[in-house]
Amino acid sequence: MIQVTFRPMLALMLSLLLAALSLTVAAPLPVHAAAAITIDTPSSGAQVSSGKIRIEGTYSGVYDVKLYIDAAEQVYASMDDPDADDAGTWHYELDTRDYSGIVRIYAVGSDVQTRYGVWSEPIELNIDRPKADAPLVTIVSPTEGVSVNGTVSVLVSVYADMPVRRVEVRINGGAWQEASRNGAHYSYAWNTTGLGDHTSSIEARATDVRGRTGRSMTTYAKVGQGTQLQPVPMPSQDRAIWIWESEAYKLLLNPGSRLVLDSFAKDTATFQSDPVTTLYLAVGPMAGMDIMEDDPDKVRDFLAWAHSRGYRVQACIAGGTTPPYMGAYEAYHERAVREMERIINFNIASSEADERFDGVNVDIEPYIAPDFKTNYPSLQLQYLDGLQKMIERRDASGIYLPFGPAIPKWFDSSPQAQSVSWNGQTKWLSEHVQDISDYIAIMDYRDTADGGAGIITGAQGEIDYADRIGKPRSVVVAVESLDIANSGDPETITFREEGRAAMETELDKTYAAFQGKASFAGIAMHHYDSLRTLPSYWGTGSVSWEPPADTEAPTKVSDRPQAEAVDYRQIDIRFGMALDNTDIDRYIVYRGTEPHFTPDASSIAGYARSLSFRDTGLLPNTKYYYKVAAKDLQGNIGPVSDAASAKTEWTDLQPMIVTGMSIEMKGSNAVVTMQVVDRATRQPLAGALVEGRFHFAGGKYTGGRTDANGKITLTSEAILQGRQVGFEPRRVTAPGYYWAQAYDEPHTVTLVR
Repeated sequence: MIQVTFRPMLALMLSLLLAALSLTVAAPLPVHAAAAITIDTPSSGAQVSSGKIRIEGTYSGVYDVKLYIDAAEQVYASMDDPDADDAGTWHYELDTRDYSGIVRIYAVGSDVQTRYGVWSEPIELNIDRPKADAPLVTIVSPTEGVSVNGTVSVLVSVYADMPVRRVEVRINGGAWQEASRNGAHYSYAWNTTGLGDHTSSIEARATDVRGRTGRSMTTYAKVGQGTQLQPVPMPSQDRAIWIWESEAYKLLLNPGSRLVLDSFAKDTATFQSDPVTTLYLAVGPMAGMDIMEDDPDKVRDFLAWAHSRGYRVQACIAGGTTPPYMGAYEAYHERAVREMERIINFNIASSEADERFDGVNVDIEPYIAPDFKTNYPSLQLQYLDGLQKMIERRDASGIYLPFGPAIPKWFDSSPQAQSVSWNGQTKWLSEHVQDISDYIAIMDYRDTADGGAGIITGAQGEIDYADRIGKPRSVVVAVESLDIANSGDPETITFREEGRAAMETELDKTYAAFQGKASFAGIAMHHYDSLRTLPSYWGTGSVSWEPPADTEAPTKVSDRPQAEAVDYRQIDIRFGMALDNTDIDRYIVYRGTEPHFTPDASSIAGYARSLSFRDTGLLPNTKYYYKVAAKDLQGNIGPVSDAASAKTEWTDLQPMIVTGMSIEMKGSNAVVTMQVVDRATRQPLAGALVEGRFHFAGGKYTGGRTDANGKITLTSEAILQGRQVGFEPRRVTAPGYYWAQAYDEPHTVTLVR
């Protein structure tokens, strides 16, 4: 599902689902050795002191090398490939001051042939920063599961390398209360009188003199007999929709966004569709904000509104890691459990029933990690153990909170999911997940319902198994509408090319196939933002969802933009949130080379969904200025921000651009022609590699080499009469050059057949 934000649903498209995609080329492409990537220095196990260290390695047959650092951060590495053969060295300067202890690092790149992920062997660094560790906090008493009454002494153990400034305890999500020193522990007197039979959440935290805060895991203490878990039959979830943080935070912080959601979800006329009734709302941190911790009343306010409008809302969480699928590893289970505890504790702290979540949708996708295939079944078992730990925390709290993992369609058919022996039983991986969970959401990402690889076949096994074990309304079938760009095969995974009308036709077939099945719980759609912009089809006479009327412009972004150079061709821009009486569609990022440039259509660098933007394809050793404005769904543009600036680094590589791109129809196919030239001299570059994809009603990814005149012609799949088709280059390489795509003339083309 992920947003570089890699959201985990997107990770499905980078997974083992599809075989390698063959490229249609205009000229022969080179044959690469097997794709590989290594981390060479420092060596695994190295002791590293505080400060910056250089991490280096090699690669072949891959591009876009990234590092996953301690499952908490993902960063792009600098790659050195002057001869453009997709092989060379990479490096990254890691500031270790933010880390301490054992830190695991992976290098990951995209295979030039398949575009799927290629992983290095990990290294582990021992970063020696004893004075940087946050205090280690443990609740010693009361013991979980043991009944307590009256005034209870909550005892907290704190281990810290620096003097402790304060220790605090929080009961049932209330205010933090200071604990006092009591021998070897810290103590807080908790008066349970009047609580009755109730299970309470107890949390503790300690802050040292350097301001670093450590937090305990939650203890669920039983007052009297405790809260008695009262399961109720699973409700239908038809239809559900995923809402990721970039849109979720608007709903939480900008009330006008709710009017748009309600209008969209209840619109059944535009596409003759069913109304949306279930929301999978992502509640992780975003852009330095952690709404669940910093302002939980905003979440309660949204939940009360949603329930008043007839929606059920589930908290959508991942594994507490970045990327989220790392949470499947046992080493990171604590982070996943903490995410689960956050939702449990939020519900316990919410006194009103309409201010609580109705369930938890869990998006941990272990199959993205290499161990899922190469070290079978180790990661499969770790994944199941992690899910079980999360469920056990729910059970310990005594509250009813349905638990539903999102799983791929092939957990009941792939060699990496069969004959998994866990807890004394050998089954398909999907069956183990179904045994322990209240429901599953199958990421059944295909664009047809029928056939051996269609939506119906993809869900049939899970539907039948749920019926056999007696779990009604426990299988949600999910489909994709996202433009998946470079990932996987966009022609078969998503409905982005076909449009909403075709999607509804295929969903009608799915309903017809499963309507008599007790276990069928409905359809889920991924995701809210992409569906809002999906027309009935791409082309003449199509219909799109129309947002509420609005003539009021958004506000100025709340925080002035900040810009930082990544390398010689990329700059990162971050900014604050704008507000609107309805909803923000995108943030417009303007670029100039003078501090007082006038923003207009010609200076648009791009559009951002979230509160950050990476501008790429720039010129080296050049200072750029950026301004940002918010645009709402009706096209009203708010005030432009003040400028931020950054200067790109130097490189010996020369910039090249794509120029003269044009598109025309030849028979039923779209044909795009372009030329690759040296930006400064305009000399054509023969033998340059060009890869890209057709979009709108097209979806084919293709590529080839330019001819002696630097030109290349690429052909789409068959396009229907009256449909819109376009093309966008995705990767251009040539020896001694880099692609300065910000200066392409033009960068994309489109036409209607």
